[in-house]
Amino acid sequence: MIKRYSSRLERLDHVFLREKLKGARRYRRIAGYFRSSLFELIHEELEGIEEIRIVCNADLDPRDVGVARSAEQQAMALRERWNERAPEADSVLGRDRYRRLHALLVKGNLQVRVVDRTTSAFLHGKAGVIEGKGGEKTSFLGSINETREAWSENYELVWEDSSPEAVDWVEGEFEYLWAQGVPLPRAIVEEIDRCARRVEYRRPEDCPPEKLPAAAMAEAPIYQRGERLMPWQQAFVSLFLDHRATYGKARLLLADEVGLGKTLSLATSALMASLLGDGPALVLCPATLTLQWQVELWDRLGIPSAVWTTRKTWLDHTGHHIRTRGPEDVARCPYQIGIVSTGLIVQHTPERQALLERSYGTLVLDEAHRARAARGIGQSGDPNNLLQFVQLAAKRARHVLLGTATPIQTDTAELWDLLDVLNRQGEFVLGKLTSPWRSAGAALPLVTGKELVDDEGSAWNLVRNPLPPAREHALFDLLRTELRLGTGEFFTSRAATDLDDSVREELLEEMAGRPAGLSFFQRNNPVVRHTVLRRRATLEGKGLLPRIEVCIHPGRRDEYGFFSGLALRTDAPIDRAYQAAGRYTELLARRTQAAGFMKSLLLQRICSSLASGLSTAEKLLAREPLGEAEGEDDGALPELDGGAALAGITPAEKAALREVVEALSERPADPKLDAVWHYLSQLGWLGLGCIVFSQFYDTASWVAESLTARLSGEPIAVYAGADRSGIFRDRLWTSVERDTIKRAVREREVRLVVATDAACEGLNLQTLGTLINVDLPWNPSRLEQRIGRIKRFGQSRTSVDMLNLVYAGTRDEAVYERLSQRMKDRYDLFGSLPDVIEDDWIEDIERLEERLAEFIERKKAALNAFDVRYSDAVDPKGEPWGTCAEVLARRDVVERMSRGWA
Repeated sequence: MIKRYSSRLERLDHVFLREKLKGARRYRRIAGYFRSSLFELIHEELEGIEEIRIVCNADLDPRDVGVARSAEQQAMALRERWNERAPEADSVLGRDRYRRLHALLVKGNLQVRVVDRTTSAFLHGKAGVIEGKGGEKTSFLGSINETREAWSENYELVWEDSSPEAVDWVEGEFEYLWAQGVPLPRAIVEEIDRCARRVEYRRPEDCPPEKLPAAAMAEAPIYQRGERLMPWQQAFVSLFLDHRATYGKARLLLADEVGLGKTLSLATSALMASLLGDGPALVLCPATLTLQWQVELWDRLGIPSAVWTTRKTWLDHTGHHIRTRGPEDVARCPYQIGIVSTGLIVQHTPERQALLERSYGTLVLDEAHRARAARGIGQSGDPNNLLQFVQLAAKRARHVLLGTATPIQTDTAELWDLLDVLNRQGEFVLGKLTSPWRSAGAALPLVTGKELVDDEGSAWNLVRNPLPPAREHALFDLLRTELRLGTGEFFTSRAATDLDDSVREELLEEMAGRPAGLSFFQRNNPVVRHTVLRRRATLEGKGLLPRIEVCIHPGRRDEYGFFSGLALRTDAPIDRAYQAAGRYTELLARRTQAAGFMKSLLLQRICSSLASGLSTAEKLLAREPLGEAEGEDDGALPELDGGAALAGITPAEKAALREVVEALSERPADPKLDAVWHYLSQLGWLGLGCIVFSQFYDTASWVAESLTARLSGEPIAVYAGADRSGIFRDRLWTSVERDTIKRAVREREVRLVVATDAACEGLNLQTLGTLINVDLPWNPSRLEQRIGRIKRFGQSRTSVDMLNLVYAGTRDEAVYERLSQRMKDRYDLFGSLPDVIEDDWIEDIERLEERLAEFIERKKAALNAFDVRYSDAVDPKGEPWGTCAEVLARRDVVERMSRGWA
């Protein structure tokens, strides 16, 4: 029997749904899109039904469903759509609905599955079957969705048909879709529960400090989009707050291996400090990373910040330049977090002095290994300009956080340069002036276990200055109790003979023990106490990181006619341009100290692409600024934007630059582009999805524009700085936000991305299966960050492909030849390489392999206790941040972080 219902004539939720569900035993429903509003209709009638099964569409790509082998991966695909409504309003308006819904899901009465968009692009054909207590069934059809608006407010039509044929037909459609679907992930159930319990703290001050990270982060963009801070990142923030509570200030060196997300760990810690009222944060990093920091803060943490530019303005997170009076306003950032290039610190600029005249809540130095003292034959051991600055600034900062993937670069003592920075106004790190821990020569044999301590006097001298907190070891607890030291005291002048005999015996017993094969001072020393290092292999072993094979191209055999060994074949114009560039820098060296930097800059740009080399030479001839944050290192000099080095150009220098321009202008095609096109079109990399990386924007833009001319109808995304991202299609350019590109890639609407290093962090591209490095920066950590965009959780391929392109006959070829010999471990690609390949290493290219070997041995010798201390310290304490229901509203967090420096 067929019945027809119209909302124009009656309330459908009353006259049809509520009436039919009274006393029902089963309810099957094809319901449309998956979203939180799907369950607005939960009421008493549903709570009494034994079995409710709902199938809906989540716009999942079938490949997402295919790799969604865990609840977490499914949640990443679903949670962004779930959180389409602002949590502030939704949790208030729908609290009772969420409570009832969660109760049904936990009880098991309600089951939900979602189908991919190939099974059904959109479940427009909505229908249901209701079965009564006696087994009688009826079916209904209509455009109506399972929401309060649909059943009670919209204009809707419903046809009910209780005939066996109609019921069987609807049940058949339902069961087909049900079999294709995947269950609602547990993480979504937890989010429903969180929304039901959600309450807000009015101010950060109202939130207990131990709950602040979860309260501030639960509704940050990274969690709302279904991602999260990884356990080791969350654990670092917890450690930061623990040190803040223990010592009153935090002094930490974060030395996680490359690709483990140090930026987010440091940024979240700085956020916590500002919310706690400790004061503003100054972030120092190379020019190439300033925009990356800003992108990470806003796109993933939802925190506004400002970057100081060479135009003497503050650039905010929206790309807006905030005018200033001049260099002195670098000390007046309009937001709580200000980001400044270390290039301004390396040079004696007015900004350097202005920054030294104010105090900070948190000082962050990224790539901190660049701060070092001169060592070696004929060198004085004096600190470089960056180290001098942070030594002084550390005295004016409550918290100091140093980040590097390479705590030991070329000399083990460089680690002590960084620990000495932490010790400034924080003598609980290395101790007071007489502490043996302050000398790398005296402390290193103890840290590495090459020397053991077996006499009471030496042991006591090492323990008492500084004396660690009681929680560090039972011995320290015993000593503090014996000496009646307060929790804030970390030094004692008492002699060992002042201790009780039993305590002295305990001291010597601990010196004699070697648990896990490590001596007492290997396990208990300032290095492991204030340096956090987690290894990729450890995290992979715990299942926290995926093991994905990386296949590196080209091989040694030239199968396609492009390569000579590992490098691209070149011709006379390219060789002539490269030689002319070298001649220009030799001429420049005769009159300016900028020649070394200019040599690296010009040669790296020519090695990046012919388009980049041509553009650079033309700008130098025209004395135009080369631009900021386009790949230049942190040694960028102010004079490069029109200063003495360029203003005083000589006729011979002009002639060399003109030869570069002439040689590159007569070369119509770039062998790099030919290789990229071959791999994309002939070897099928475009079908697998590909990201093309360059450290320079002009190269990235040229690659994208060249490819759009060959790929009709193919969207090609350019992912770069805040105002440079966009999409090419059929040679037409449209500027778009980075979030739009990320979403399009995730939903497989874009399968070819060209990106710069300035924005490579935080870009999750596991839907892409191949990567092409158009150029190779002399920085293995950036290469690891690049491959980390696709070699990540959720990657559907068990192995990914990476193509590295360098020109034959260049320094890039020589460096890559050496590096490639250490790229054989396909699971931990650069874990045994230094963070940066130094320029002076490359000057003597034959010694590069020797330098790399020396580095690896030093690293192994100095850091063998970290696995013991941190192998288990990757899981944070307490409730997962993403499920926290007691939150700081995002508007309040943003408002607090939008307050400028006083």
